[in-house]
Amino acid sequence: MKKIDARGMDCPQPVIETKNALQDYEELTVLIDNQVAADNVTKLAKKLGCKVNRVEDGSDYKLILRKDSVKQKVTTESEKVYFIKSDQLGTGAEELGKLLIKGFINTLLELKPLPSKVIFINSGVKLATLNQEVKRNLVRLEAEGVDILACGTCLDYYELKEDLEVGSISNMYEIVDILNQAEVVVV
Repeated sequence: MKKIDARGMDCPQPVIETKNALQDYEELTVLIDNQVAADNVTKLAKKLGCKVNRVEDGSDYKLILRKDSVKQKVTTESEKVYFIKSDQLGTGAEELGKLLIKGFINTLLELKPLPSKVIFINSGVKLATLNQEVKRNLVRLEAEGVDILACGTCLDYYELKEDLEVGSISNMYEIVDILNQAEVVVV
């Protein structure tokens, strides 16, 4: 069994190291020193069709990954993803930009078909954490099956991780992987 010591690695390196090793090995042990990285590697492993045994030891995590004999379905169909990189829309007056982004998120609810995902990075994560009106609309989008993802590094930077009440924390590897496979609308 291959062993990866990903303790001390910055995001998204533990995910990348794990993905690369899973190309060559059926079983893998990954050592990680923080919950976010452990969650991200677990999410990737499950996406790649692995069974995950997770053992916590204080602040360290030991993930034992085993490829499942049933392969995960690979989708080649393009999906629409909205990539929101700011807490305001456009450039110019900040107050106007914040008003426009609220209207934009609200209008997403009227689209047919709905996007498959909405991804927030940089100050865009403030929309999924601090803006109550936008959060209400994101909850409605999520209830309709839209995946809401917020960059974990960005949430950490703005000290907003505890304020995320809708969607899930993502990582750069997952975000880039999604953007690479989808029809992307950058906001």
